[in-house]
Amino acid sequence: MNKGKKENIIIRAVSVGFMVAALAVFKPFGLDAWRWEAYVLLLFLWVFGMTVCGITDAILKYVLKMPANPEKGIDYGIRRNLYFQLINTPLAALLICLYRHYVLSIKAEGNILSWSNYLETLIIMAFCSFLVGLYWRYKLRNKFLALELEETKALNEQLQKIKHETPQSNEGSIVLTGATNSSVSVNISDLLYIEAIGNYVKVNQLINGELQSDMIRATSKQIETDLQSFQNIIRCHRAFLVNILQIEKIESNAGSLQLIIRHCGEKIPVSRSNAAQVKEAVRKGR
Repeated sequence: MNKGKKENIIIRAVSVGFMVAALAVFKPFGLDAWRWEAYVLLLFLWVFGMTVCGITDAILKYVLKMPANPEKGIDYGIRRNLYFQLINTPLAALLICLYRHYVLSIKAEGNILSWSNYLETLIIMAFCSFLVGLYWRYKLRNKFLALELEETKALNEQLQKIKHETPQSNEGSIVLTGATNSSVSVNISDLLYIEAIGNYVKVNQLINGELQSDMIRATSKQIETDLQSFQNIIRCHRAFLVNILQIEKIESNAGSLQLIIRHCGEKIPVSRSNAAQVKEAVRKGR
């Protein structure tokens, strides 16, 4: 069992234990009339609750296509946790009432399986689920931010290692041509970044140690195709292509990455869809 699955089981076990403790305190559906049998029931409810959590995780993974994946970021984790609560709470309340009614066959006045019993149980569990959700959201955010800080530190250390390297993929030059016969000659080792602006792209590079920007009428997709043989030029955002070897530093803030470009200090955003490939490119130092 990997670390992630083990942590998930611990979270579920603690959360279900909190729910069962709440049921013991509020005593819905006549639980206060029990004696030693109540403890047995509470134990069964804990096991039952763990089973319901497993069912909810399966629904999220296979039906809603939302597997537990820390690499997708804090926003995804919080959203998935919210869906988990919305599915798990009413489902658990319903199954607990069914379990209470059909399995235990306890003598009681009136119909045990009633709307009042279900609503009472649902309200208790919804309140507890809200408290548990707030706690784990806080824990999840803190954990993610710590991991993000550690990862960003490692990436910046890697940037320092490749700072003076010029791999073969970064050598050579190319002429980028626009739709109106406008063109710009680019020395790949001096290319900083390319920005899409409307129907134009802005090519930013060093010429004799000075920053120079040239506009040509083209799409960033077209330019990306022209530069595909140079592995260090990658897309980090729908509007930006960057030279990995010209990144001075990477900054992160709650799942959002920015690339600080050398020689000009520009902060280039990294979209969530491109974050993984940017990190991988920096790790490979290409």
